[in-house]
Amino acid sequence: MISTDIIIIGAGPGGYEMAAEAAHHGKKVVIVERDLLGGTCLNRGCIPTKALCRNAEVINTVREAAQFGVTIGEVTVDYGVAFARKEEVVKQLRDGVAMLMGGDGITVVNGEAKFVDAKTVEVAGEQYTAPAIVIATGSIPRGLPIEGADLAMTSDDILAMQELPKSLCIVGGGVIGMEFAGVFSSFGVEVTVVEFMKEILPPFDKDIAKRLKTVMSKRGVNILTQAAVNGIHKTDDGLEITFDHKGKAKSLVAEKVLMSVGRQAVLPEGLEAAGVETSRRGIEVDNNMMTNVEGIYAIGDVNGRCMLAHAASAQGSVALAHILGEKSNVKLDIVPSAVFTTPELAMVGLTEQQCEDQGIEVVTAKSFFRSNGKAVAMGETDGMVKLIVSSEDLTIVGCHICGPHAADLIQEAVTAMNAGMPVTKMASAIHGHPTLSEVVMAAAKQF
Repeated sequence: MISTDIIIIGAGPGGYEMAAEAAHHGKKVVIVERDLLGGTCLNRGCIPTKALCRNAEVINTVREAAQFGVTIGEVTVDYGVAFARKEEVVKQLRDGVAMLMGGDGITVVNGEAKFVDAKTVEVAGEQYTAPAIVIATGSIPRGLPIEGADLAMTSDDILAMQELPKSLCIVGGGVIGMEFAGVFSSFGVEVTVVEFMKEILPPFDKDIAKRLKTVMSKRGVNILTQAAVNGIHKTDDGLEITFDHKGKAKSLVAEKVLMSVGRQAVLPEGLEAAGVETSRRGIEVDNNMMTNVEGIYAIGDVNGRCMLAHAASAQGSVALAHILGEKSNVKLDIVPSAVFTTPELAMVGLTEQQCEDQGIEVVTAKSFFRSNGKAVAMGETDGMVKLIVSSEDLTIVGCHICGPHAADLIQEAVTAMNAGMPVTKMASAIHGHPTLSEVVMAAAKQF
Protein backbone atom coordinates (compact mmCIF):
# COMPACT_ATOMS: atom_id res chain seq x y z
CA MET A 1 0.00 0.00 0.00
CA ILE A 2 1.42 3.37 -1.09
CA SER A 3 0.17 6.46 0.77
CA THR A 4 0.01 9.95 -0.70
CA ASP A 5 -1.91 13.20 -0.16
CA ILE A 6 -3.99 13.26 -3.34
CA ILE A 7 -4.75 10.65 -6.00
CA ILE A 8 -5.90 11.99 -9.37
CA ILE A 9 -7.37 9.52 -11.87
CA GLY A 10 -6.90 10.92 -15.36
CA ALA A 11 -4.18 13.16 -16.80
CA GLY A 12 -6.24 15.42 -19.05
CA PRO A 13 -6.29 19.23 -18.57
CA GLY A 14 -8.32 18.97 -15.37
CA GLY A 15 -6.09 16.28 -13.90
CA TYR A 16 -2.60 17.41 -14.85
CA GLU A 17 -3.20 21.10 -14.08
CA MET A 18 -4.64 20.18 -10.68
CA ALA A 19 -1.65 17.92 -10.01
CA ALA A 20 0.79 20.74 -10.77
CA GLU A 21 -1.16 23.21 -8.61
CA ALA A 22 -1.38 20.73 -5.72
CA ALA A 23 2.37 20.03 -5.89
CA HIS A 24 2.97 23.79 -5.83
CA HIS A 25 1.08 23.83 -2.51
CA GLY A 26 3.40 21.16 -1.15
CA LYS A 27 1.09 18.17 -1.60
CA LYS A 28 2.30 14.74 -2.72
CA VAL A 29 0.28 13.67 -5.75
CA VAL A 30 -0.16 10.36 -7.56
CA ILE A 31 -1.73 10.87 -10.99
CA VAL A 32 -2.96 7.79 -12.83
CA GLU A 33 -3.33 7.69 -16.63
CA ARG A 34 -4.30 4.63 -18.67
CA ASP A 35 -3.52 6.19 -22.05
CA LEU A 36 -1.55 9.31 -23.04
CA LEU A 37 -0.75 12.36 -20.94
CA GLY A 38 -2.90 15.30 -21.94
CA GLY A 39 -6.15 13.38 -22.27
CA THR A 40 -8.71 13.80 -25.04
CA CYS A 41 -8.15 17.55 -25.39
CA LEU A 42 -4.49 17.31 -26.28
CA ASN A 43 -4.43 13.99 -28.12
CA ARG A 44 -7.82 13.57 -29.81
CA GLY A 45 -9.72 16.80 -29.32
CA CYS A 46 -9.04 20.51 -28.96
CA ILE A 47 -5.39 20.66 -30.00
CA PRO A 48 -5.26 18.41 -33.10
CA THR A 49 -8.56 19.86 -34.30
CA LYS A 50 -7.25 23.43 -33.94
CA ALA A 51 -4.08 22.48 -35.81
CA LEU A 52 -6.26 21.34 -38.73
CA CYS A 53 -8.43 24.47 -38.37
CA ARG A 54 -5.29 26.56 -38.87
CA ASN A 55 -4.48 24.65 -42.08
CA ALA A 56 -8.03 25.26 -43.26
CA GLU A 57 -7.72 28.96 -42.46
CA VAL A 58 -4.57 29.24 -44.56
CA ILE A 59 -6.22 27.38 -47.45
CA ASN A 60 -9.22 29.73 -47.34
CA THR A 61 -6.89 32.75 -47.33
CA VAL A 62 -5.02 31.47 -50.37
CA ARG A 63 -8.28 30.86 -52.21
CA GLU A 64 -9.44 34.38 -51.43
CA ALA A 65 -6.06 36.00 -52.21
CA ALA A 66 -7.41 37.81 -55.29
CA GLN A 67 -8.92 40.50 -53.07
CA PHE A 68 -5.33 41.43 -52.10
CA GLY A 69 -4.17 41.62 -55.70
CA VAL A 70 -2.48 38.24 -55.51
CA THR A 71 -3.15 35.76 -58.30
CA ILE A 72 -2.45 32.18 -57.29
CA GLY A 73 -2.97 29.25 -59.58
CA GLU A 74 -4.90 26.15 -58.67
CA VAL A 75 -4.60 25.50 -54.95
CA THR A 76 -2.92 22.20 -54.20
CA VAL A 77 -3.91 20.66 -50.89
CA ASP A 78 -1.65 18.02 -49.36
CA TYR A 79 -3.50 16.54 -46.42
CA GLY A 80 -0.48 14.42 -45.58
CA VAL A 81 1.42 17.59 -44.67
CA ALA A 82 -1.50 18.84 -42.57
CA PHE A 83 -1.72 15.48 -40.77
CA ALA A 84 2.01 15.43 -40.05
CA ARG A 85 1.90 18.99 -38.71
CA LYS A 86 -1.02 18.06 -36.45
CA GLU A 87 0.96 15.14 -35.04
CA GLU A 88 4.00 17.36 -34.42
CA VAL A 89 1.89 19.93 -32.56
CA VAL A 90 0.37 17.23 -30.35
CA LYS A 91 3.75 15.63 -29.59
CA GLN A 92 5.35 18.94 -28.68
CA LEU A 93 2.59 19.80 -26.22
CA ARG A 94 2.44 16.27 -24.79
CA ASP A 95 6.18 16.41 -24.14
CA GLY A 96 5.53 19.65 -22.27
CA VAL A 97 2.93 17.97 -20.08
CA ALA A 98 5.37 15.12 -19.38
CA MET A 99 7.96 17.65 -18.19
CA LEU A 100 5.36 19.32 -15.98
CA MET A 101 4.36 15.97 -14.48
CA GLY A 102 8.02 15.19 -13.82
CA GLY A 103 8.17 17.91 -11.20
CA ASP A 104 8.74 17.42 -7.48
CA GLY A 105 5.84 15.94 -5.59
CA ILE A 106 4.16 14.29 -8.59
CA THR A 107 4.25 10.57 -9.39
CA VAL A 108 2.77 9.40 -12.69
CA VAL A 109 1.36 5.86 -12.71
CA ASN A 110 0.38 4.23 -16.00
CA GLY A 111 -2.58 1.89 -15.96
CA GLU A 112 -6.30 1.49 -15.29
CA ALA A 113 -7.42 2.68 -11.86
CA LYS A 114 -10.04 0.72 -9.94
CA PHE A 115 -11.58 1.75 -6.64
CA VAL A 116 -11.09 -0.77 -3.84
CA ASP A 117 -12.89 1.41 -1.29
CA ALA A 118 -13.50 5.12 -0.63
CA LYS A 119 -9.83 5.77 0.19
CA THR A 120 -8.02 3.24 -2.00
CA VAL A 121 -7.48 2.63 -5.70
CA GLU A 122 -5.64 -0.21 -7.40
CA VAL A 123 -3.50 0.15 -10.52
CA ALA A 124 -1.67 -2.79 -12.11
CA GLY A 125 -1.81 -4.80 -8.90
CA GLU A 126 -0.49 -1.97 -6.70
CA GLN A 127 -2.73 -0.21 -4.18
CA TYR A 128 -2.63 3.52 -3.45
CA THR A 129 -4.42 5.35 -0.66
CA ALA A 130 -5.07 9.04 0.03
CA PRO A 131 -7.49 11.19 2.03
CA ALA A 132 -8.49 12.92 -1.23
CA ILE A 133 -9.18 11.15 -4.52
CA VAL A 134 -10.09 13.11 -7.66
CA ILE A 135 -11.80 11.44 -10.62
CA ALA A 136 -10.89 13.17 -13.90
CA THR A 137 -11.50 10.37 -16.37
CA GLY A 138 -13.13 12.50 -19.07
CA SER A 139 -15.49 11.33 -21.78
CA ILE A 140 -15.74 9.43 -25.07
CA PRO A 141 -17.79 10.13 -28.22
CA ARG A 142 -21.45 9.16 -27.99
CA GLY A 143 -23.43 7.58 -30.82
CA LEU A 144 -27.07 7.47 -31.84
CA PRO A 145 -29.07 4.29 -31.16
CA ILE A 146 -29.76 3.70 -34.84
CA GLU A 147 -29.20 0.91 -37.34
CA GLY A 148 -25.69 1.05 -38.78
CA ALA A 149 -24.29 3.41 -36.15
CA ASP A 150 -21.12 1.29 -36.07
CA LEU A 151 -20.45 2.24 -39.71
CA ALA A 152 -19.85 5.86 -38.73
CA MET A 153 -16.56 7.35 -37.58
CA THR A 154 -16.12 9.11 -34.25
CA SER A 155 -14.08 12.28 -33.76
CA ASP A 156 -11.23 9.99 -32.63
CA ASP A 157 -11.41 8.11 -35.93
CA ILE A 158 -11.51 11.15 -38.18
CA LEU A 159 -8.47 12.68 -36.50
CA ALA A 160 -6.57 9.43 -37.13
CA MET A 161 -7.63 9.39 -40.80
CA GLN A 162 -4.63 9.99 -43.08
CA GLU A 163 -6.41 10.23 -46.44
CA LEU A 164 -9.26 12.50 -47.42
CA PRO A 165 -12.60 11.04 -48.49
CA LYS A 166 -14.30 12.52 -51.53
CA SER A 167 -17.47 13.14 -49.52
CA LEU A 168 -18.36 13.32 -45.84
CA CYS A 169 -21.69 13.38 -44.05
CA ILE A 170 -21.56 14.79 -40.52
CA VAL A 171 -24.38 13.75 -38.22
CA GLY A 172 -24.72 16.60 -35.74
CA GLY A 173 -24.25 20.34 -36.21
CA GLY A 174 -22.76 21.11 -32.81
CA VAL A 175 -19.32 22.52 -32.07
CA ILE A 176 -17.35 19.41 -33.09
CA GLY A 177 -19.44 18.80 -36.19
CA MET A 178 -19.18 22.37 -37.49
CA GLU A 179 -15.43 22.56 -36.90
CA PHE A 180 -14.86 19.39 -38.90
CA ALA A 181 -17.27 20.65 -41.58
CA GLY A 182 -15.18 23.79 -41.95
CA VAL A 183 -11.89 21.90 -41.99
CA PHE A 184 -12.75 19.22 -44.52
CA SER A 185 -14.73 21.47 -46.86
CA SER A 186 -11.62 23.69 -47.03
CA PHE A 187 -9.60 20.63 -48.04
CA GLY A 188 -12.00 20.09 -50.95
CA VAL A 189 -14.19 17.38 -49.43
CA GLU A 190 -17.89 17.53 -50.28
CA VAL A 191 -19.48 18.02 -46.84
CA THR A 192 -23.09 17.67 -45.72
CA VAL A 193 -24.18 18.38 -42.14
CA VAL A 194 -27.39 16.79 -40.86
CA GLU A 195 -28.66 18.44 -37.67
CA PHE A 196 -31.73 17.42 -35.65
CA MET A 197 -32.47 20.88 -34.20
CA LYS A 198 -33.93 23.90 -35.96
CA GLU A 199 -30.53 25.61 -36.04
CA ILE A 200 -26.92 24.46 -35.96
CA LEU A 201 -25.03 25.04 -32.70
CA PRO A 202 -28.09 24.85 -30.41
CA PRO A 203 -26.31 26.37 -27.35
CA PHE A 204 -25.48 29.55 -29.28
CA ASP A 205 -27.68 32.58 -29.84
CA LYS A 206 -29.74 32.01 -32.99
CA ASP A 207 -28.55 35.28 -34.59
CA ILE A 208 -24.96 34.06 -34.39
CA ALA A 209 -25.71 30.48 -35.47
CA LYS A 210 -27.69 31.68 -38.51
CA ARG A 211 -24.82 33.94 -39.57
CA LEU A 212 -22.32 31.06 -39.49
CA LYS A 213 -24.74 28.82 -41.37
CA THR A 214 -25.01 31.43 -44.12
CA VAL A 215 -21.25 31.85 -44.44
CA MET A 216 -20.53 28.12 -44.49
CA SER A 217 -23.31 27.46 -46.98
CA LYS A 218 -21.74 30.02 -49.32
CA ARG A 219 -18.47 28.10 -48.98
CA GLY A 220 -20.14 24.93 -50.21
CA VAL A 221 -21.13 23.12 -47.01
CA ASN A 222 -24.61 21.62 -47.39
CA ILE A 223 -26.43 22.07 -44.06
CA LEU A 224 -29.73 20.33 -43.36
CA THR A 225 -31.50 21.26 -40.12
CA GLN A 226 -34.62 19.70 -38.57
CA ALA A 227 -33.36 16.36 -39.88
CA ALA A 228 -33.55 13.20 -37.76
CA VAL A 229 -31.15 10.45 -38.87
CA ASN A 230 -32.61 6.96 -38.51
CA GLY A 231 -30.10 4.69 -40.23
CA ILE A 232 -26.77 4.19 -42.01
CA HIS A 233 -26.40 1.45 -44.63
CA LYS A 234 -23.62 0.18 -46.90
CA THR A 235 -24.18 0.56 -50.64
CA ASP A 236 -22.05 0.06 -53.74
CA ASP A 237 -21.47 3.83 -53.82
CA GLY A 238 -20.55 4.29 -50.16
CA LEU A 239 -22.70 4.82 -47.09
CA GLU A 240 -26.36 5.76 -47.36
CA ILE A 241 -27.73 7.94 -44.56
CA THR A 242 -31.53 7.87 -44.20
CA PHE A 243 -33.31 10.63 -42.31
CA ASP A 244 -36.59 12.46 -41.86
CA HIS A 245 -36.27 16.05 -43.01
CA LYS A 246 -39.14 18.30 -41.94
CA GLY A 247 -41.53 15.37 -42.07
CA LYS A 248 -40.29 13.86 -45.34
CA ALA A 249 -38.21 10.68 -45.69
CA LYS A 250 -34.91 11.43 -47.44
CA SER A 251 -31.45 9.95 -47.93
CA LEU A 252 -27.98 10.83 -49.15
CA VAL A 253 -24.82 8.90 -49.93
CA ALA A 254 -21.32 9.77 -48.74
CA GLU A 255 -17.99 7.97 -48.70
CA LYS A 256 -17.61 8.52 -44.96
CA VAL A 257 -19.95 9.40 -42.09
CA LEU A 258 -18.90 11.20 -38.91
CA MET A 259 -21.10 10.73 -35.84
CA SER A 260 -20.87 13.96 -33.88
CA VAL A 261 -23.78 14.00 -31.42
CA GLY A 262 -22.05 14.63 -28.11
CA ARG A 263 -19.96 12.78 -25.57
CA GLN A 264 -20.55 10.56 -22.54
CA ALA A 265 -18.70 10.27 -19.26
CA VAL A 266 -16.07 7.56 -18.72
CA LEU A 267 -16.64 6.06 -15.27
CA PRO A 268 -13.78 4.31 -13.48
CA GLU A 269 -14.26 0.79 -12.16
CA GLY A 270 -15.27 0.20 -8.56
CA LEU A 271 -17.47 3.25 -7.98
CA GLU A 272 -19.98 0.98 -6.25
CA ALA A 273 -17.30 -0.23 -3.83
CA ALA A 274 -16.49 3.39 -3.04
CA GLY A 275 -20.19 4.27 -2.70
CA VAL A 276 -20.09 7.04 -5.32
CA GLU A 277 -23.46 8.02 -6.83
CA THR A 278 -23.91 8.58 -10.55
CA SER A 279 -26.64 9.78 -12.90
CA ARG A 280 -27.26 9.62 -16.64
CA ARG A 281 -24.89 12.52 -17.25
CA GLY A 282 -22.05 11.23 -15.04
CA ILE A 283 -20.85 11.46 -11.44
CA GLU A 284 -22.95 13.68 -9.21
CA VAL A 285 -21.01 16.44 -7.43
CA ASP A 286 -21.72 19.49 -5.28
CA ASN A 287 -20.43 23.02 -5.86
CA ASN A 288 -17.03 22.02 -4.45
CA MET A 289 -16.86 19.19 -6.99
CA MET A 290 -17.13 16.64 -4.17
CA THR A 291 -19.26 13.54 -4.66
CA ASN A 292 -21.64 12.14 -2.05
CA VAL A 293 -18.59 10.43 -0.51
CA GLU A 294 -16.39 12.61 1.70
CA GLY A 295 -12.95 13.06 0.13
CA ILE A 296 -13.87 11.84 -3.38
CA TYR A 297 -14.17 14.52 -6.07
CA ALA A 298 -15.04 14.46 -9.78
CA ILE A 299 -13.96 17.17 -12.21
CA GLY A 300 -14.34 17.76 -15.94
CA ASP A 301 -16.37 15.79 -18.45
CA VAL A 302 -16.92 12.90 -16.04
CA ASN A 303 -19.39 14.95 -13.98
CA GLY A 304 -21.23 16.13 -17.10
CA ARG A 305 -21.60 19.72 -15.93
CA CYS A 306 -19.63 21.40 -18.71
CA MET A 307 -17.66 19.36 -21.24
CA LEU A 308 -14.90 21.86 -21.99
CA ALA A 309 -11.20 21.53 -21.18
CA HIS A 310 -10.96 24.91 -19.46
CA ALA A 311 -14.04 24.08 -17.39
CA ALA A 312 -12.25 20.94 -16.17
CA SER A 313 -9.21 23.00 -15.20
CA ALA A 314 -11.39 25.51 -13.35
CA GLN A 315 -13.25 22.73 -11.53
CA GLY A 316 -9.90 21.29 -10.52
CA SER A 317 -8.98 24.60 -8.90
CA VAL A 318 -12.29 24.64 -7.03
CA ALA A 319 -11.81 21.05 -5.82
CA LEU A 320 -8.22 21.70 -4.73
CA ALA A 321 -9.26 24.79 -2.78
CA HIS A 322 -11.79 22.66 -0.90
CA ILE A 323 -9.18 19.97 -0.21
CA LEU A 324 -6.82 22.64 1.15
CA GLY A 325 -9.55 24.18 3.27
CA GLU A 326 -9.50 27.41 1.27
CA LYS A 327 -12.19 29.46 -0.46
CA SER A 328 -12.20 29.48 -4.26
CA ASN A 329 -12.99 32.65 -6.22
CA VAL A 330 -13.60 30.76 -9.47
CA LYS A 331 -17.08 31.43 -10.89
CA LEU A 332 -18.04 28.21 -12.64
CA ASP A 333 -21.21 29.74 -14.11
CA ILE A 334 -19.17 32.09 -16.32
CA VAL A 335 -17.50 29.77 -18.83
CA PRO A 336 -16.74 30.88 -22.40
CA SER A 337 -16.94 28.51 -25.32
CA ALA A 338 -15.75 28.84 -28.90
CA VAL A 339 -16.10 27.27 -32.33
CA PHE A 340 -12.97 27.46 -34.47
CA THR A 341 -14.63 27.73 -37.84
CA THR A 342 -13.99 30.53 -40.33
CA PRO A 343 -15.26 32.91 -39.09
CA GLU A 344 -14.90 31.94 -35.44
CA LEU A 345 -17.78 31.87 -32.97
CA ALA A 346 -17.62 32.47 -29.23
CA MET A 347 -20.12 32.88 -26.43
CA VAL A 348 -20.46 33.30 -22.70
CA GLY A 349 -23.54 33.46 -20.53
CA LEU A 350 -27.15 33.24 -21.66
CA THR A 351 -28.77 33.60 -25.06
CA GLU A 352 -31.63 36.02 -25.64
CA GLN A 353 -34.04 33.08 -25.84
CA GLN A 354 -32.82 31.66 -22.53
CA CYS A 355 -33.36 35.06 -20.90
CA GLU A 356 -36.90 35.14 -22.24
CA ASP A 357 -37.57 31.59 -21.05
CA GLN A 358 -36.26 32.42 -17.56
CA GLY A 359 -38.14 35.72 -17.31
CA ILE A 360 -34.97 37.83 -17.17
CA GLU A 361 -35.53 41.39 -18.41
CA VAL A 362 -32.72 42.33 -20.80
CA VAL A 363 -31.78 44.76 -23.52
CA THR A 364 -29.52 43.91 -26.44
CA ALA A 365 -27.10 45.65 -28.77
CA LYS A 366 -25.32 44.56 -31.92
CA SER A 367 -22.21 45.81 -33.71
CA PHE A 368 -20.75 44.55 -36.96
CA PHE A 369 -17.24 43.74 -38.15
CA ARG A 370 -17.96 45.40 -41.50
CA SER A 371 -17.85 48.75 -39.64
CA ASN A 372 -14.52 48.02 -37.95
CA GLY A 373 -11.36 49.48 -39.48
CA LYS A 374 -9.10 46.55 -38.55
CA ALA A 375 -11.57 43.97 -39.88
CA VAL A 376 -11.95 45.87 -43.17
CA ALA A 377 -8.17 46.15 -43.51
CA MET A 378 -7.87 42.40 -42.83
CA GLY A 379 -10.52 41.63 -45.41
CA GLU A 380 -12.51 39.70 -42.77
CA THR A 381 -15.76 41.61 -42.37
CA ASP A 382 -18.19 38.73 -41.87
CA GLY A 383 -19.64 38.74 -38.39
CA MET A 384 -21.13 40.60 -35.47
CA VAL A 385 -21.06 41.06 -31.70
CA LYS A 386 -24.28 40.75 -29.71
CA LEU A 387 -24.38 41.91 -26.10
CA ILE A 388 -27.23 40.92 -23.80
CA VAL A 389 -27.46 43.16 -20.76
CA SER A 390 -29.62 43.18 -17.63
CA SER A 391 -32.29 45.89 -17.73
CA GLU A 392 -31.95 46.23 -13.96
CA ASP A 393 -28.26 46.98 -13.42
CA LEU A 394 -26.71 46.91 -16.93
CA THR A 395 -24.42 43.99 -16.12
CA ILE A 396 -23.66 41.65 -19.00
CA VAL A 397 -25.87 38.55 -19.03
CA GLY A 398 -24.51 37.13 -22.28
CA CYS A 399 -22.14 37.92 -25.13
CA HIS A 400 -22.14 36.22 -28.51
CA ILE A 401 -19.59 36.83 -31.26
CA CYS A 402 -19.22 35.66 -34.85
CA GLY A 403 -16.14 37.00 -36.57
CA PRO A 404 -12.33 36.95 -36.76
CA HIS A 405 -10.63 36.10 -33.44
CA ALA A 406 -13.98 35.72 -31.66
CA ALA A 407 -12.44 33.21 -29.25
CA ASP A 408 -10.02 35.91 -28.05
CA LEU A 409 -12.49 38.81 -28.06
CA ILE A 410 -14.98 36.98 -25.84
CA GLN A 411 -12.55 37.29 -22.93
CA GLU A 412 -13.35 40.98 -22.61
CA ALA A 413 -16.95 40.12 -21.76
CA VAL A 414 -15.86 37.22 -19.54
CA THR A 415 -13.69 39.54 -17.44
CA ALA A 416 -16.46 42.13 -17.15
CA MET A 417 -18.97 39.46 -16.11
CA ASN A 418 -16.53 37.97 -13.61
CA ALA A 419 -16.01 41.38 -12.04
CA GLY A 420 -19.75 42.14 -12.04
CA MET A 421 -19.12 45.50 -13.69
CA PRO A 422 -21.84 47.31 -15.66
CA VAL A 423 -21.39 47.39 -19.41
CA THR A 424 -21.06 51.18 -19.26
CA LYS A 425 -17.87 50.82 -17.25
CA MET A 426 -16.44 48.42 -19.83
CA ALA A 427 -17.36 50.86 -22.60
CA SER A 428 -15.50 53.70 -20.84
CA ALA A 429 -12.18 51.85 -21.09
CA ILE A 430 -9.94 53.17 -23.89
CA HIS A 431 -9.50 50.59 -26.65
CA GLY A 432 -6.59 50.66 -29.05
CA HIS A 433 -7.23 51.69 -32.65
CA PRO A 434 -7.46 50.04 -35.05
CA THR A 435 -8.23 46.78 -33.25
CA LEU A 436 -10.95 44.16 -33.42
CA SER A 437 -11.73 44.85 -29.75
CA GLU A 438 -13.44 48.03 -30.91
CA VAL A 439 -16.29 45.90 -32.23
CA VAL A 440 -17.03 44.81 -28.67
CA MET A 441 -16.72 48.40 -27.48
CA ALA A 442 -19.10 49.58 -30.24
CA ALA A 443 -21.80 47.27 -28.88
CA ALA A 444 -21.09 48.29 -25.26
CA LYS A 445 -21.38 52.00 -26.08
CA GLN A 446 -24.99 51.54 -27.15
CA PHE A 447 -26.10 51.26 -23.51
